[in-house]
Amino acid sequence: MRKLLKYLKNYKVQSVLAPLFKLLEAAFELIVPLVVAAIIDNGIADKNWRYILYSCLILIALGVVGLVCAVAAQYFAARAAVGFSKELRHDLFKKMQTLSYSQIDGLGTSKMITRMTSDVNQIQSGVNLVLRLFMRSPFIVFGAMIMALVIDLAAGGVFAVAIVVLCVVVFAIMLASIPLYKKVQGRLDKVTTATRETLTGARVLRAFCKEEEEIKNYNACNEELNKSQQFVGKISALMNPLTYVIINSAIIALLYLGAIKVDGGMLSQGQVVALYNYMSQILIELIKLANLIITVTKSFACAGRVNEIFEIPSDLRRELASEEDRIMEVPYISFNNVCVNYGNAEVDALSGITFSVEKGQTIGVIGGTGAGKTTLINMLPHFYDARSGEVLIDGINVNCIGGEKLRERIGIVPQRAVLFKGSIRENMQWGKTDATDEEILSAIETAQAKDVIESKKYGLGEPVEQGGKNFSGGQRQRLTIARALVKKPEILILDDSASALDYATDANLRKSIKNLDYKPTVFIVSQRTSSIKHADKIIVLDGGRTAGIGTHDELLNTCEIYREIHYSQYAKEGDNI
Repeated sequence: MRKLLKYLKNYKVQSVLAPLFKLLEAAFELIVPLVVAAIIDNGIADKNWRYILYSCLILIALGVVGLVCAVAAQYFAARAAVGFSKELRHDLFKKMQTLSYSQIDGLGTSKMITRMTSDVNQIQSGVNLVLRLFMRSPFIVFGAMIMALVIDLAAGGVFAVAIVVLCVVVFAIMLASIPLYKKVQGRLDKVTTATRETLTGARVLRAFCKEEEEIKNYNACNEELNKSQQFVGKISALMNPLTYVIINSAIIALLYLGAIKVDGGMLSQGQVVALYNYMSQILIELIKLANLIITVTKSFACAGRVNEIFEIPSDLRRELASEEDRIMEVPYISFNNVCVNYGNAEVDALSGITFSVEKGQTIGVIGGTGAGKTTLINMLPHFYDARSGEVLIDGINVNCIGGEKLRERIGIVPQRAVLFKGSIRENMQWGKTDATDEEILSAIETAQAKDVIESKKYGLGEPVEQGGKNFSGGQRQRLTIARALVKKPEILILDDSASALDYATDANLRKSIKNLDYKPTVFIVSQRTSSIKHADKIIVLDGGRTAGIGTHDELLNTCEIYREIHYSQYAKEGDNI
């Protein structure tokens, strides 16, 4: 938690004023029992109604001032806590964006969502309560004890013993709860994962009649979370009854001792009432403190989970390069003995990949499922780090170009076509924020998506639902291709992005891209040989290794794997597509 306190640096004033106003409120509250004691001893005992009225006005004034201080403290604490969570979420999201694909895959989307939402919300609640109560409650507890000692030393001793016992109980419960709350949040991750998978794969579940099985799996995860929450809840629930027992036992001892001293003339009735009021204040504050400690315990557990993300070093190597580091007179793109491993897998995803590409060429990438096609093209924008070897663009290692600078040069159309909530125009402007409608329409026409715009009521202003659910698979693919083309990239990567298109549309798309004015270097990943047969160079992958490199005709003669792929489709597609 200490490492996260830096997010309060922009809210120092609020962080100081919130507890300060709470301390002022507490100070006025500590005066109240003394005024009540004076009313009993001086006003009621002497039947001095003027004194009683005057003292009551003082009590009202103390109440009003205390209320103003409490409202001010709540305002400043809320400002600081909300600002804290805003800054924390911002940096947490930024940190997640620096992680490699393999690290994100390892952490899991659901875990990161839980940390961004539930965990940060819990930390925010903890910060809010700490600013308001962390100083106020101990101030009143120890202030009441001091006031009791001033009134009577023996009575103050009762307060001291009660407070020591209470501190032992409170800290014992807190230490027992912290690891259990971490476990609870971990099981919440599982519930979030199960929920996300069920919602994402609802159609598949229904298609295979797996609803009941999925409900059972979800209920099992939910039951585990429920049991964990109940167990830690039972431990935390001990706080209130134990504090009540200790405080009420202290009150009984206090009243017994006070009665003896009143009879002996050593204490007045008003002083006994004041002592009772101070003990009641301690009871109320310790109940607040107990709830605060439960919340803070949860916050510490959540802070530890959030901090785990911050402490993960990105495994993407980034090095600074100067113009002197550039290797001159080399191909535009070079893969030099590149090997890639996901985590600590026994087998490399790519092994010994070596080839070169000249500027403006079209490169086809083909191979069986799991051959490493997507991994290969993901090396260009530096989504993954090479375990060994290097990927060079213009003679500079991609590790040295810098993430944003590198990806500004590359247009990527991923396997899964993703559109974002907004309008078609807003989605098209992701690659180029100032793109005009003319530029967007030109890219859309190249991507063979003109009919999509014409069929929509609002044209480029047509709303896009989350994930592009209001568009068909083929429409989404063509719009994502257009989005990549709007920025006019030097390198265009099409990762099996025409799988939902018919052969004629696919052929027209390739022809339009080939006729672009700015001549990008194009990488086409496809399962169809018809989509890549006109490429300048085709790379055939098998089990993460290069099975063949050459043109379509060369590979038909020299590469058995490519020949098998082509002739398995030949009867279906025809040779002239």
